[in-house]
Amino acid sequence: MKHSDLPVRFASLLLLAALLLAWEAASRWLRVPALVLPPPSAIALSLWKGLATGYFWPHLQATVLELLLGLLTGCSVGFAAGVALAESAFARRLLMPYVVTTQVIPKLALAPLFVLWFGFGMTSTVVITALICFFPLLENTLTALRQVPPERLELFHMLGASRAQTLWRLKLPMGLPAILAGLRVAVVLALVGAVVGEFIGANRGLGALIIATQGTMDTSLMFAVLVLISVLGLAVYQATLMLERWLLAPFHRTT
Repeated sequence: MKHSDLPVRFASLLLLAALLLAWEAASRWLRVPALVLPPPSAIALSLWKGLATGYFWPHLQATVLELLLGLLTGCSVGFAAGVALAESAFARRLLMPYVVTTQVIPKLALAPLFVLWFGFGMTSTVVITALICFFPLLENTLTALRQVPPERLELFHMLGASRAQTLWRLKLPMGLPAILAGLRVAVVLALVGAVVGEFIGANRGLGALIIATQGTMDTSLMFAVLVLISVLGLAVYQATLMLERWLLAPFHRTT
């Protein structure tokens, strides 16, 4: 972390503390029922009890596993499909309408079908997660590889570079920032996909736990689960930023 970032981080923490204090004060002053909106202190207590007793850990582990499997599958297929469509105009014209069609259909509407096809459990959730994070990688990869300056393509052609060499040594390095931007979007959407998939097709996971808390009307526990989901999302996003800095470091050193 740069020293110049410290004041910004400190100000961000102060803002969070101020918002939590205002929430706590408003809940007590207005006497809002805990069933409707519990104060942060009650949420923190539920969060601590769930972590200390181990109640959250199996659900957190299930969501993390589904998130990673869905992200790995969806991003791998999306990246490969983006490269293939960028390199073949025929495949792009033939397949893009079908790719877009798979994305405009709400995944929540498909979830019951996935449960029917893949069963009630992790597999259907992983499929939903992969399908959600597939498109950002495909679209960003396709766009990045098609926006290489024509003069650089002409230079590689004059030097006798093969199609594979042009892809590996020119297109992918130049398109890497845009591809990694698609990865950042996919990471955020993947967590949404995992939780949504657990709403319908799982008996374990943070999404399934939210559904369980609705049945018991435990709003404090529900908010505690939402805090866990937020922390998990921030952690995965920060890991993606670290990966991005590592991959782009050689290009920054040469500029």
